[in-house]
Amino acid sequence: MFKDITIGQYVDGNSFIHKLDARMKIMLLIAYIVVLFMITTPLAYAIFTIFTVSLVLLSKVPFKYILKGLKPMLYILIFTATLNLFMTPGNIIWWQCPFWNALKITKEGTVVAVRMVLRLVYLVIGTSLLTLTTTPLMLTDGIEKLLKPFEIIKVPSHEIAMMMTIAIRFIPTLSEETEKIIKAQTARGADFESGNILRRAKAMVPILVPLFISAFKRADDLAIAMDSRCYNSGRKRTRMKQMKMTYRDVIAAILMIIFVAFIILLQNMR
Repeated sequence: MFKDITIGQYVDGNSFIHKLDARMKIMLLIAYIVVLFMITTPLAYAIFTIFTVSLVLLSKVPFKYILKGLKPMLYILIFTATLNLFMTPGNIIWWQCPFWNALKITKEGTVVAVRMVLRLVYLVIGTSLLTLTTTPLMLTDGIEKLLKPFEIIKVPSHEIAMMMTIAIRFIPTLSEETEKIIKAQTARGADFESGNILRRAKAMVPILVPLFISAFKRADDLAIAMDSRCYNSGRKRTRMKQMKMTYRDVIAAILMIIFVAFIILLQNMR
């Protein structure tokens, strides 16, 4: 499961989305998320699905790679759907437990469950597309540039951007490390599948301890490497690759504005 995590990984490519400026991609992702939490009708979700599939095709990232990133979310999706399905009150009852009247499935609960699952799926796809088509360095520069105006109120834009990017970058690294530890412990006779919840939780201790040790060691190695290269966050730094907007970014912004306006118009026509 851990090896299926795609957030934080970068897939080299030459697509339209790959060539977009990192700042524009971050702003487009924010608009994408806002629209995602704004839509409520089946038609709007259908149009949003077409839009999302078009983005994946435009990025030229294989669909199998996108779907692989959804595997770690499977249990969260099932838990979210079950919770909303049985806990959301409603007037139209489709099924009710004969032994416990409070346990029932309503039309409203089903709608909310489907809506929440779709939102989580599209949220993962959208954020995965950002990291899959943007290098960690460009992502850091993009976040820093967007936070630059907040330096007026003493917001450390560079430090925040660096911390966020390092955290995202180390997600797949720690996932691979966890997978290796599980395989090593299994080869030594550890059992992570059988037993009740408490026994399984206790069996995770041999995984968490070496994982934390490895994470702290990687953090220390990274700090030493940055220090040996005379890294100083307070100093004004130059960049080998300067960020600049092109006609592709203008086209992408216009298309997103049209899409957002269309969704707003569709929502108001209900």
